[in-house]
Amino acid sequence: MASSPALVSWLVLVLTLAMAVSTTQVEAARAFFVFGDSLVDNGNNNYLATTARADSPPYGIDTPSRRPTGRFSNGKNIPDFISEALGSEPLLPYLSPALNGDRLLVGANFASAGIGILNDTGIQFINIIRMFRQFEYFQEYQGRLANLIGTTEAQRIVSEALILITVGGNDFVNNYFLVPFSARSRQFSLPDYVRYLISEYRKLLMRLYELGARKVLVTGTGPLGCVPAELAMRSPNGQCAAELQRAAGLFNPQLVQMINGLNSDLGANVFIAANTQQQTNDFISNPGAFGFTTSKIACCGQGPYNGLGLCTIASNLCPNRDLYAFWDPFHPSEKANKIIVNMILRGSTNYMSPMNLSTLLALDTIPRT
Repeated sequence: MASSPALVSWLVLVLTLAMAVSTTQVEAARAFFVFGDSLVDNGNNNYLATTARADSPPYGIDTPSRRPTGRFSNGKNIPDFISEALGSEPLLPYLSPALNGDRLLVGANFASAGIGILNDTGIQFINIIRMFRQFEYFQEYQGRLANLIGTTEAQRIVSEALILITVGGNDFVNNYFLVPFSARSRQFSLPDYVRYLISEYRKLLMRLYELGARKVLVTGTGPLGCVPAELAMRSPNGQCAAELQRAAGLFNPQLVQMINGLNSDLGANVFIAANTQQQTNDFISNPGAFGFTTSKIACCGQGPYNGLGLCTIASNLCPNRDLYAFWDPFHPSEKANKIIVNMILRGSTNYMSPMNLSTLLALDTIPRT
């Protein structure tokens, strides 16, 4: 039986509306990519033969499943809260077999616990995804995305995406200060080492730019000498370890200066810097103002300040994670991560340079065709 003109018109209208809705959804979604270390690893290391993993309880105790997810947190980490702010689902680790099809449109997390700016950082963890390899995976991802939606659309998604990179802390705690008279500490004085790290970090950021990144959030180090692990190992009186604090104090201002210079050279605010040292210093100097009872003792651990060894099922475990600024000897609690992201999104120039993340995203005026 021949179709009536009315039925044909109705089918064309339905198909047109369906295509329009589908196109709007793709265009409305901003992809998100994450590079870096354990502060932002969403589980890549679960797929590697390495000791730098968060795949056993009580990690993940405050997730809906109450099971470990590979995040170094009792629940959500920084990328998770940024995904929420973008109105997107949580990123999958790049090594996850589930990252395929339409999930590629959301983005991917390439981060790997233990890595640093330098390739020799974290050598004790052996099999981790160093920065050069994270970028190789990003190139591989772009090829997979182009196969799915075409090269032009893949390039657009990457250029409009938000990118987070968090790296640098391990270059101090798992390299320069790892052991007395480490190879790097014999090679460099601390000020010279910081300058070297900044020059190497600049190369990483330029490589991201070459790979198509145009909106990059760069976090500095936290107050390295104040984390429970360093208090346990280096502080007999509970005061922050002076040399590690000096390292962070040298590194973070130079990182901001380098980023401002890069933006000037590129003629655009491609990179924004988050002063995570100042953000976390606020917790440490006045934990009560943020609802924490302590910023010295980790929720999960053992020894002084619960700062020795790994967080395991045999560790001391606090009953209320929201009262602790630190979840384990090195990593913030879920509540602290949420506060950090709120500062990244809306913080003043005391915390963000040259602007906060909300302002950067609001400046996105790329026309759609």
